[in-house]
Amino acid sequence: MNARQPTPDTDPGFQVTPWMHHAGGWVHRHPRAWIKLGNLETRIVGDAIADVTVDRPIYVAGLARSGTTIVLEHLAAHPEVATHRYADFPFLPVPYWWNRWLSLVPGATEQARERAHQDGIKVTSKSPEAFEEMLWMAFFPDIHDPARSAVLGRDASYPEFEAFYDQHIRKLLAVRKRRRYLAKGNYNLARLGYLHRLYPDARFLLMIRDPVWHIASLMKQQDLFVAGESKEPRALDHMRRVGHYEFGLDRRAINTGDDKLTAYIGELWNGGNEVEGWARYWAAIYEHVADALEQDPALREAARVVRYEDLCGTPRDTLEALFAHAGLAVSGDTLEQAAAGLHAPTYYQPRFNDRERSLIEAITAPVARRFGYSTGGG
Repeated sequence: MNARQPTPDTDPGFQVTPWMHHAGGWVHRHPRAWIKLGNLETRIVGDAIADVTVDRPIYVAGLARSGTTIVLEHLAAHPEVATHRYADFPFLPVPYWWNRWLSLVPGATEQARERAHQDGIKVTSKSPEAFEEMLWMAFFPDIHDPARSAVLGRDASYPEFEAFYDQHIRKLLAVRKRRRYLAKGNYNLARLGYLHRLYPDARFLLMIRDPVWHIASLMKQQDLFVAGESKEPRALDHMRRVGHYEFGLDRRAINTGDDKLTAYIGELWNGGNEVEGWARYWAAIYEHVADALEQDPALREAARVVRYEDLCGTPRDTLEALFAHAGLAVSGDTLEQAAAGLHAPTYYQPRFNDRERSLIEAITAPVARRFGYSTGGG
């Protein structure tokens, strides 16, 4: 979402420019046409990507508000890394042509603005963003249907998507002149096995956060996005087009294979029972992650779980381990500078009563303990 001058009754973080709204809608409504155009681009720029391979792609994933954006930004600053940026929307299916065009157009001077989440993270059109989901939705139109399992394991096979996806990454690497691909995709938590089959040398950074603080942040964001999308309907359209269903008027739970549980979570949310709904969702998501890692030794070796509390409490050591797992060399000075800006949030506090805290702990504690938390209640 692009900020513009706000009117008295709107939040600038939820404003969507008319150009972006109409162009984004055009791409969203015609996925097959853009797949064909992407394939045409691949054929035409074949010489430019002939020697480009996807080497050890890096995937950052976690339930929203677990620190994925902070980790994405630090990794994306590395000179070897290419990732999607805000400027890649809406013509993401043709990354080579679109980025070449952008490089020829004089860019206006930008001032970084706080993103719609109101979490202190400021962005420009060149900031990294999670846009890969647009590719998944183009090939899997029902991938965000809560009534269907979203899990893709090692046995999944979709040759058309796999060819397009690999070519897309290679084109992005070529036009950015980088060696390593980085993607933030929270929905990739349900696709870890599939992605690891596609790229056996991939590295996964899986973010998690203490349930009480995590749920408090999730609830805060839900209220913020409902208010913002209610005032600006184009913001809701935008979120659907980029595949962000974590919050807002069209919030959807990821179905990790339990249809009844996913439906129940939806019923809790729709009934206004936010605390229990988020607690059951947190437990469902991270139980799926824990099971996936436990059952797949190769995936477990390729993945590193990063606790938000460690990122904030011991930032330098955590960042050093994070970069090492990703296979990215980084200097001590860079680590020190990055660590200096990391700290626990101070702009909100969990405000649960005793009954709500007990409920969160009862639901999340068994899963939280699998990730080293002493209880589910922080």
